[in-house]
Amino acid sequence: MSRRDELEASLKAVEERVAAACRAAGRARDEVKLIAVTKTFPASDAALLSDLGIEHVGENRDQDAGPKASEVTRMRPGSTLRWHMVGRLQRNKARSVVRWAHEVQSLDSPRLADALAKAVRAARDDGEREDLLDVLIQVSLDEDPERGGCPLDQLAALAEHVTHMGELRLRGIMAVAPLGADPGEAFERLARAGEGLRKDHPNATDVSAGMSHDLEQAITHGSTCVRVGTALLGGRGLASP
Repeated sequence: MSRRDELEASLKAVEERVAAACRAAGRARDEVKLIAVTKTFPASDAALLSDLGIEHVGENRDQDAGPKASEVTRMRPGSTLRWHMVGRLQRNKARSVVRWAHEVQSLDSPRLADALAKAVRAARDDGEREDLLDVLIQVSLDEDPERGGCPLDQLAALAEHVTHMGELRLRGIMAVAPLGADPGEAFERLARAGEGLRKDHPNATDVSAGMSHDLEQAITHGSTCVRVGTALLGGRGLASP
């Protein structure tokens, strides 16, 4: 079986899971965006997924994502893939990230917001970027600093800070379910946080939650974006050239 055939079969299975979860939750399939997380996998896989209809790709590491995005552009001229930074992001990587990312889903501090806004200004001044940067605030559902995320009681203040950054557009929130915990309960808390956020920021409608092992629970609790890696690409990958 060719790699394209493998990816096509995996994508069909994931799509069936997402569609079934939407039906069970009484939601329309087009309410949930599918991001293919291609970390550790080569640019050729991202290109093949684009051929198969994937519109959104997620990456965890800036040092891999930048070259990969450039390579996919060379392989598929005119590609309309949207690239999302979904991993933890250090401030010193902001200048690099804004060169390839359409959206950063892991904004979790005022200082990171400042760094990203500054980087967007510089990139636009240099002609390296035209658009503003879409951002999601990553919230912590387990208060584990090693996993990143803004504490829930600081979400409102951070959202207000982001909206004063003219270079950033607040699109919503993101979270990862705590390890060893009930993902349904975690995603229910995230849904409540999203509702609170939208009271003051009605355009922040995105809720990014759910991965290969828990996407059904996330969709049940209102996720508008699932980030799927293993179920699409397999458990092992080669570093992007």
